[in-house]
Amino acid sequence: MSANVINGKEIVSAYRADIKQHVEKLKEQGITPGLAVVIVGDDPASHVYVRNKAKACEEAGMLSEVHKLPESTPESEVLALIGKLNADSRIHGILVQSPLPKHISEERVVEAIAVDKDVDCFHPVNVGNLMIGKEGPSPCTPAGVIEVLKKIGVEIAGKHAVVVGRSNIVGKPMAILFLREHATVTVCHSRTPNMEEITRQADILVVAVGKAKLIRRQHVKPGAVVIDVGMNRLETGKLAGDVDFDDVVDVAGHITPVPGTVGPMTITILLRNTLEAAQKTASSQVRA
Repeated sequence: MSANVINGKEIVSAYRADIKQHVEKLKEQGITPGLAVVIVGDDPASHVYVRNKAKACEEAGMLSEVHKLPESTPESEVLALIGKLNADSRIHGILVQSPLPKHISEERVVEAIAVDKDVDCFHPVNVGNLMIGKEGPSPCTPAGVIEVLKKIGVEIAGKHAVVVGRSNIVGKPMAILFLREHATVTVCHSRTPNMEEITRQADILVVAVGKAKLIRRQHVKPGAVVIDVGMNRLETGKLAGDVDFDDVVDVAGHITPVPGTVGPMTITILLRNTLEAAQKTASSQVRA
């Protein structure tokens, strides 16, 4: 038996076509959803991500601004730029690309972004709203994973979802979103003993740790859905996920390839969050 390899391109293109239609409707009301991305320094992977985000924005008919700042930019200048973007009515979403240079506090930068323009769901207010089930932006990668599962017809309610990784960006919010979908959730991490035993109980296994090919066939229950969030560059220059795809593909029921599904879906949710922020602006103007 070989797993159903999830076709990310099909899912993403259908989703983005729907977003584009909504953007066009909003433009008819005189509002173009706008996303500003701030990048500090010369991290090559970050520049690739930013280019992909800008391209996706433009294809959806959105306004895209990229602010590239040199590595040596003082924190005060970054915060001043965020202040300007907060006040700019053309911009509905602000994203500061990580990692930031060591002299800049990621925490201060995130907290400087206006809550209603935090389309990454990193601001403590939005994280708190997520935790208690209040309305707000969805964390892009975890929400993308949920959408992929729904699009391929996976029933989440009542299933055992195991998340490997406990980062603030993926692991923790992933667990919360699974709870919202009525799954039973276990989170594994670097201090988890007998991780293999736990991951083998998963109906849905999401891996987000940044260690190439960590998960092998002995970690996976036959027929499980395996979602690989990892993106690692091997010494050969090739990209590999946190799951050893070749080893797991004939055990899993469904599996995501790397690259090709989770990354593009993350950007798609970013577009959706920017669109929703612009729609809120439109509805508040109508009320006014």
